[in-house]
Amino acid sequence: MYAVVGCSECSMLWVVEGRPERTECPRCGTSKAHAKRKQFVTTDDREHAAEVRASMLATRSGHGESFADLDSYAAMGDRADDDVVGDDEYLEARGVDPATTRAADERAGSSGGSVSRTERVREAVRELDDPTSDAVAAYCAEHGVSESYAREALDRLARRGEASESGGTYRLL
Repeated sequence: MYAVVGCSECSMLWVVEGRPERTECPRCGTSKAHAKRKQFVTTDDREHAAEVRASMLATRSGHGESFADLDSYAAMGDRADDDVVGDDEYLEARGVDPATTRAADERAGSSGGSVSRTERVREAVRELDDPTSDAVAAYCAEHGVSESYAREALDRLARRGEASESGGTYRLL
């Protein structure tokens, strides 16, 4: 069972699965008994609940008519990969030989893709024996990520509950 519920404090709308005892607004953090939340629709279909929420948000922002002209999420999802160009097709259209590109990639020792800055910070925490803020920042600097970004990313990971810090040492959760 899914319900589109609203927050009486900040007007946030979100989808809740099941019938939990309490729900917390993802925007303002207000916690209430689920039964006391305004439920706009309840349904067994998660996609239907998401459609209703999206429609309400579009109407609220003055785009209800434009939203009504769109296909459903399910229909758009089914078509999402229809017109995607593959890597080889893209390279060939640009006059690049895909086999030569793969060979160069293997010689360079690439893992097949670039690593995001935040993933590099996570990697440092996993790989280092003593992942302190200074050690993670130094590791990241060696791998092309600024020390200041590494420190900010560590703080963000800890605030989000994706990492913990104890005695100056970080670990991923």
